[in-house]
Amino acid sequence: MSQSHETESRVRRKLSTIFCADVAGYSRLMDADEAGTMDRLRQYRLAMRGLIERHDGRVVNTWGDAVIAEFASPVEAVRASVEVQHELANRNNGVPEDRAMRFRIGVNLGDVMVEGSDLYGDGVNIAARLQALAEPGGVVVSGTIHDLVRKKFSVGFEFVGDQAVKNIDEPVPSYRVVLDGDAAPAPAKAPPAKGEQPQQANGPAKTQGVTPWHGLPRIAGLPKRAKFALSMIGFFFLINLFTDFSDLWFQWPSLPFILIFVWSLIGHDEKRHRREKP
Repeated sequence: MSQSHETESRVRRKLSTIFCADVAGYSRLMDADEAGTMDRLRQYRLAMRGLIERHDGRVVNTWGDAVIAEFASPVEAVRASVEVQHELANRNNGVPEDRAMRFRIGVNLGDVMVEGSDLYGDGVNIAARLQALAEPGGVVVSGTIHDLVRKKFSVGFEFVGDQAVKNIDEPVPSYRVVLDGDAAPAPAKAPPAKGEQPQQANGPAKTQGVTPWHGLPRIAGLPKRAKFALSMIGFFFLINLFTDFSDLWFQWPSLPFILIFVWSLIGHDEKRHRREKP
């Protein structure tokens, strides 16, 4: 068997979720306190390994200040990423700002080449690119990961654009994971479809299809029947208010609409619970 055939037999491909992390400002930290930085890096990596393995992940490599891991499940990979950032944020409490060690994490689902215990290929390269886009202490995931996990558990996502990746023809849609303590972003928006005009950030929003409840986020999420019932209750209340408010009568014609409102909420909650069940 030729050497090229022997090499091909050792290398196999698989679909895997890649977790890539590195330390933000690592060179600066090393210049300021080499021994202390190396000690914290060992401690933080040990904590990360424990959380990765708790979510059925495997640490692939720890080159320099990086940590590369793989997961069978995109959901577990994102959960591990969020827990890692919370754990490391707690460890940074009380550490001087110029000595705090913060990791950036990128997560991608892609095809990888496996050689021994190492991983190579576009799946790894994209995860590394996403990691470089993340803020210190933050997580950025690919559009594929976002689509798979966004309904599985309650973290927010903010679309940060289509990112160019070296040697990858198509740009990669990317999303920032909104961790606890982050400013709440607008709901994650996918890139505009081909031929669709993007909405201007500072221009007036289109009002087509907007309900009267559009400016009230909590009410806007109610079922249509509940909104209608609230409208009728408000209608009777206003009539009562502007006729003779000393004599309260609006509650009687409002009674059937109160029942409709309550019944709509019960049905809405039941549907939501069924959707949230794994």
